[in-house]
Amino acid sequence: MMSAGVNVTSLPILVTSVTLDGLAQLSNQRLFFFFFFLCAYLFMLCSDSLVVYVICSQRSLHHPMFVFVTAVLMNSVAGSTVFYPKLLVDLLRGVRSVQVTLRVCMCEAWLLYSLGTSSFLLLAAMSFDRYVSICRPLLYTVVMSPATVLALLLLCWLLPVGLVGTAVLLASRLPLCRSQLSRIYCDIYSLVSLSCGGRETLLSEVYNLSVIVATVLLPAIFVLFSYSAVLSVCLQRSRSFSSKALSTCLPHLLIFCNYSVSTGVEVLQRRLQAGSQPTASVLTSIFQVMIPTVFNPVVYGLKVTEIRAQLRRLLGCQRAD
Repeated sequence: MMSAGVNVTSLPILVTSVTLDGLAQLSNQRLFFFFFFLCAYLFMLCSDSLVVYVICSQRSLHHPMFVFVTAVLMNSVAGSTVFYPKLLVDLLRGVRSVQVTLRVCMCEAWLLYSLGTSSFLLLAAMSFDRYVSICRPLLYTVVMSPATVLALLLLCWLLPVGLVGTAVLLASRLPLCRSQLSRIYCDIYSLVSLSCGGRETLLSEVYNLSVIVATVLLPAIFVLFSYSAVLSVCLQRSRSFSSKALSTCLPHLLIFCNYSVSTGVEVLQRRLQAGSQPTASVLTSIFQVMIPTVFNPVVYGLKVTEIRAQLRRLLGCQRAD
């Protein structure tokens, strides 16, 4: 006979699926949200594809900086394609909750987190490219060789895949006591929050924190250090040099700030207000994916002079020389 002191709800249960009930927070205005997110998705696909096409088709843009820009935009397309289509279908169906298998939930969390953390590493690679270009111009062609660019790309893509994959593997081994999440999509932190606690949960949380430090915090510190060095060099040079150098760095800084603010708000909201404001939690999780993907092509298309000039030519706003 079970002791009266045992809390039955805290015992592990066999969980094979997870229920995502975040759609309930959007159900009253589901058609508005459907058209809103559809427009955002289509705009992102068209604008990202246009910028990537311009970069790939113009030999004058075949430089390391634009290679990293292309990689960031490709990450945006991939992450959005994992997120938007299913959300749009669920909104159109009018469902208030969605049940997904635990395996599918883990795969979704792995893909979204791998692509998200990869973007931070790509931004760090961009800052390194700008640092070498402005602070060590004589070494630029040697340091930023095609082999170096390829190695950086592989590092930025494969390192998050391995680190996040291990985090997902640890989360998949946790004994779960609940199977319901007030979310639109699966994420590792929420999956860990379903566990019953104990040593394995603590290990998973510590590892997740180390992944955030390695793929978000350290790249962010490196970005700040690189652009601080660039600013220091610009202050010692002529006004025309400084203006040109800073103009090439500004778009990357805007993208970096956008990613940092979106990620920071999402992390703080989940850890400090989880469960108390479900509507805010759902909207924050959506905007974390939506805002960077919509913001990125706008910044690169309008703020990067070389891309803007080629876009104007392509769209017929300016005659080719």
